[in-house]
Parts: sequence; C-alpha cells; structure tokens
Amino acid sequence: MTTQLYTLDVLRLATSTADLHPLENPQASVEKRSPTCGSRVRVDVIVDAQGNIAELGAELQACALGQASTALMAAHAVGRSGAELGIARDALRAYLKGASERSGDWPGLEIFAAARKHPGRHAAILLAFEAAAEAATAAAG
Repeated sequence: MTTQLYTLDVLRLATSTADLHPLENPQASVEKRSPTCGSRVRVDVIVDAQGNIAELGAELQACALGQASTALMAAHAVGRSGAELGIARDALRAYLKGASERSGDWPGLEIFAAARKHPGRHAAILLAFEAAAEAATAAAG
C-alpha cells in the first residue's frame, strides 16, 4: 500500500498561504529556489532588539508541499531567532532523509512523513525554513 503524498492536511495548509504577503520594508529578505521542481519562496523579516522575528512576510510560487511547509514555518516563526529556525531546518532535513525518526520540535512537521520516500520533494519542503533562518540571522546582524 502506498502512502499518499499530497494529503488533505497538506492541501489545507497549502491554501492557508494566501494570507502571506511580502513586507514593505523588511530588514532582510532571502529567496530560495528548488532546482528539482522550480518552487520558489522568498521570506522577509523584521527582528526585534533581541534578534527574534517580530514580523514575517513571504512570497511564494511553490508546489503544495512547499506551500504547506511555508505555512507551518510562518505560523510559528514570530518570536523565534535565526538559530532556532536553523535548528528546525536541520531537524526537518534529517527527518526527511531518514537520519532521524523525529521531525524535531517545530509544530506540525510530521505531516511530511510520506515525503520521506520522495527525495525529489525534500528541497521544496525545506525552502521556507532555509530562507527564514538566513533572513532572521542576517537581520539580527
């Protein structure tokens, strides 16, 4: 029996990105693109005095997996640092590759369990976390 890659939960999350918009005056913006499928995500951030994300915006042209991942990242990014986003990115990468049985501490990432068997989809799932980690780190200076 095969596991469905684009589940109803993934598709619901993907549609929730309609509320994400670029920031007008971000402190940092980072765009990432998947060479495999062409998905593209740009994350804009403004950080507070402690270097944690105070505002987050995004613009994306991505598959449903990339959109769902962006939705999960954006839902929990405010108040987090670039280092925390980097930890989430690394845990997600290890989970997708099968190097870890846990998706990490970021809420909701286990939704990508079926994608573990599809390495060609991993880059799209990681885009938002990669971009947000870099943008938050750059903005914090």
